[in-house]
Amino acid sequence: MLRFTTAGESHGPALVSILEGLPAGVPLLAADVDTDLARRQQGYGRGRRMQIETDRIEFLSGVRAGETLGSPISMLIRNSDWKNWLEIMDPAPRDGDADGPRKRQVTRVRPGHADLTGLLKYDRTDARDILERASARETTARVASGAVCRVLLRELGIRVGSHLVHLGGVDAARPTVMPDDINAASDASPLRTLDAAAESEMIARIDAAKKDGNTLGGICEVVVTGLPVGLGSHVSWDRRLDGRLGQAMLSIPAVKGVEIGLGFETARRTGAEVHDEIEAALGNTRMGHVRRKTNRAGGTEGGMTTGEELVIRVAMKPISTLMRPLGTVDVATGQAASAVAERSDVTAVPAMGVIAEAMAAFVLADALLEKFGGDSLGEVRRNLDAYLARLDERAG
Repeated sequence: MLRFTTAGESHGPALVSILEGLPAGVPLLAADVDTDLARRQQGYGRGRRMQIETDRIEFLSGVRAGETLGSPISMLIRNSDWKNWLEIMDPAPRDGDADGPRKRQVTRVRPGHADLTGLLKYDRTDARDILERASARETTARVASGAVCRVLLRELGIRVGSHLVHLGGVDAARPTVMPDDINAASDASPLRTLDAAAESEMIARIDAAKKDGNTLGGICEVVVTGLPVGLGSHVSWDRRLDGRLGQAMLSIPAVKGVEIGLGFETARRTGAEVHDEIEAALGNTRMGHVRRKTNRAGGTEGGMTTGEELVIRVAMKPISTLMRPLGTVDVATGQAASAVAERSDVTAVPAMGVIAEAMAAFVLADALLEKFGGDSLGEVRRNLDAYLARLDERAG
């Protein structure tokens, strides 16, 4: 029912994001999207590209007078750095192309990146043809569509936030009581963490890694509140919400692991230490007038939301581009070489949390429209209200 696609290369003229299936009547301003684009560019340890680009969207379709029309929403994000890459990335043939490769050809492929596999799969001789699209710059367009989905969720009482819980071997303590506005609290930190003591140690490790020409990975936690019970389904594998969330998170460049609730820790505990006891809670409509005494499941059971907080942790490996490059093979000569060192970040984990929010917002908006339907925001809201009224009736 809801789908999005992106287009564009890292150093091309622009990125494009097209979101289709959003109902009409959702209030939407460019600022709603630009806010999340700016959040994606945050983070201690980012590279010089973030100083060059100031990402803003231009609506090309689907929005009029500050409201969605129900038609596809297309958004353009221009790359400021394009002017410096025109000779390299020009879509048209150039006079010198017949004489040899264009400048900035990449044949010393990077371990851990899409360079080599993509070059072989698509039968190219220059990994530039691969890395420009495989670059995490593409996630800018994802964040744009996710930001629009976030507005729909917000209109229906659902909030999506994230914070960093691990970076470079340092764990951040999770607050006993989470802030009401997680993003307001985490965005105030240069690493988007809620643990000030851990933050200083993380910054020291980023500085050390930068000096060593190395990179660092980490883990972010996405928290969603206000979800009604019953999004997703148990009846078919591809409708299970936890599976859909897992696929969305693993599609983010450099993400290698996802867990919901206790995740892998559940395999190390007994059933009594894992499953959440249920008790009556009259007035708790969105959970069906019950609640879990704990939330070890992280807000899903049987592929469906429980109405408790949805808690997703997403693990990002260290970035593949090292300023002190690893060994590789130069595909042009077949000889051993040092991998190419493209401009990059020491770490992008804080930004990854914002991207994970966007992917969660898309999956949840899709599941919500799948459950409640509607061609307008008003219709979706009426259908949700009717469902909640039925939950009230069941509680007597």
